Amino acid sequence: MRTAPTLIPGYRWREMKARTQRKAMKIVVAPDKFKGALSARHAAERIAAGLRAVRTGVEIDLCPIADGGDGTVAAMVSATSGRLLTSRVTGPLPEMKIDATYGILGDGQTAVIEMAAAGGLALLDADSRNPLNTTTFGTGELLVAAARQGVSRIILGVGGSATTDAGIGCAQAAGLPVLLEDGEPVSPTEPLCGRDMPKVVLIKHGRGSEVERLTITVACDVTNPLCGPNGAAAVFGPQKGATPRQVAWLDNALLELATRTGKLAEANTPGAGAAGGLAFGMLAYFGAELRPGASIVLEAVKLRDRLAGADLCITGEGQLDSQSLAGKAPVAVAQLCKELGVPCIAVVGKASVSSDDAQAAGITEIVEISDPSIPLSESMRRTEELLRQHAARWLAAHGV
Repeated sequence: MRTAPTLIPGYRWREMKARTQRKAMKIVVAPDKFKGALSARHAAERIAAGLRAVRTGVEIDLCPIADGGDGTVAAMVSATSGRLLTSRVTGPLPEMKIDATYGILGDGQTAVIEMAAAGGLALLDADSRNPLNTTTFGTGELLVAAARQGVSRIILGVGGSATTDAGIGCAQAAGLPVLLEDGEPVSPTEPLCGRDMPKVVLIKHGRGSEVERLTITVACDVTNPLCGPNGAAAVFGPQKGATPRQVAWLDNALLELATRTGKLAEANTPGAGAAGGLAFGMLAYFGAELRPGASIVLEAVKLRDRLAGADLCITGEGQLDSQSLAGKAPVAVAQLCKELGVPCIAVVGKASVSSDDAQAAGITEIVEISDPSIPLSESMRRTEELLRQHAARWLAAHGV
């Protein structure tokens, strides 16, 4: 079993040891999930258990984080001592009803929603996947449910969708006036799907919707526009069950919808193609802002404030690789630590980045917990144990 960390040169641990011997040591533990093995909250708890096994009296601030995708609600609610709520909403197919969970953060004013909780691809079996038949209606219902909790802001994660409807179902469910080609308003109870995009001629912002007063921020980590060869249909349609002919039809329908509703500028905004154009719909019809997911999460959990006076930050995830360096949550944590002068340890399952790249990103040391002598599946099964062991070994080895 690997016992030594991958060292990134340049940090003076002896100075930290001298400093922390004079005062209580403060460590912020801010990992992302270890995908397929452990949630961010449970990872943070196991790391903390390892630290406490070596040093008593240390001040540990558990701050599980995410990047707007799967696990964002749970991580942010845990990090802010918020609460989870469940609402009965429409699933990705109009006839489906599901119980979807969303969160209210500890400030009582911010709701966090994952669109996949209502319209996710994982909710459908392979035979039911067809973006002409799926809807974001349930996401709109979740927006309304959150608004009725009295919040003033919603953070919406848009990863993992089964839909390509440009958010028309979401707008419909949220109470935005949606007009069809015959001039009649859309039924509030018959969810619009991807195949209905050609019928929609106008969507009005606000106008009495329960979400009109809310500030909505979309956690969006892709840069795809709504239409074209890099758009929502061409890039993401096939994984949602679309045939090549359906991809071409959907791409044309998305373009025509944006043209008819006067939203071509929004259609060309980087990220508008996320979640089958739901990001476009939020931008065009709800007045939402699109931002990188990791930065939204770190801001909402007030990580900058929590790092104030910290002697060390420990982050982590299952795989630290080139995608991580492109803006995943643990690297966003490390970059903030670098800005604030706080050493940042990345405890990970496996790492495939160079020491130079890691150091440039703000990572002071990398600690890999996987055991190369056993199958990966076994290491993943033992993630809780390995996290605790390696956190304890790191602290004991450095004596800080």
